[in-house]
Amino acid sequence: MPAGPIHLSDAGAARERTAVIVEDDPDVRELLDAVLTQAGFVTRTAASGREGVELVRRTDPLVTTLDVGLPDIDGFEVCRRIRAVSDTYVVMLTARTDEIDALMGLDAGADDYQTKPFRPRELRARIEAMLRRPRRDVPGAPVAAVPSPPPVAVAGGLVVDVSARTVTVDGDEVHLTRSEFDLLAALVSAPGRAMPKDALVRVLWGDAYETGTLVTDQDRRSVEVHLANLRRKLGDEASSPRWIRTVRGVGYRFDQPS
Repeated sequence: MPAGPIHLSDAGAARERTAVIVEDDPDVRELLDAVLTQAGFVTRTAASGREGVELVRRTDPLVTTLDVGLPDIDGFEVCRRIRAVSDTYVVMLTARTDEIDALMGLDAGADDYQTKPFRPRELRARIEAMLRRPRRDVPGAPVAAVPSPPPVAVAGGLVVDVSARTVTVDGDEVHLTRSEFDLLAALVSAPGRAMPKDALVRVLWGDAYETGTLVTDQDRRSVEVHLANLRRKLGDEASSPRWIRTVRGVGYRFDQPS
């Protein structure tokens, strides 16, 4: 990752540069405070989950970092409560490395999931990349350069309304996270075409990966977790897919049932 200060995107500049840090370890909390302050944020900190939810509710920050192992309620539940009151970008930080923990974090509504110890430069760069992704409440936010899906895509009971960012399956609304919807919209935009995992990483992180940044195994694994979660919410079994098919050694393909 390049050295030097992070320059916040226009999307971030359109909203107060506030970050909430929910972390019970004072040393990690101090490090995160230094990293985010250097990146141009005004920071607020909380040492417990309940305090963190209330702080997010009151300040509506642009970015929230969230520890999983909090003293009162775990970070997964904190993330779900935050999602009920704010669309802040959430980065979960944890010492846990099990796949199920990553799945639970992303399912709770996190935008990214980083393991400790984290690298400050990489964390800053990934936060900057998140700020380039579109948000409903930031006018003029830039959109990642991906194929434009049709305004409404219909395929075998699945309806994806891109402009409204809604999804229904057999008439029932399906609630997706921002990352899950972005990946689904990208796949729907190219039916029948296998999309490599690296291309889907770029859907999530946009121009941060268009300037020579190396796509890591962790990035690809994040896409796999998001896709597994997406399939579960759609009721789309990987062994007998209705819409999203795994292309071994490549990535994923969206099929339109006949």
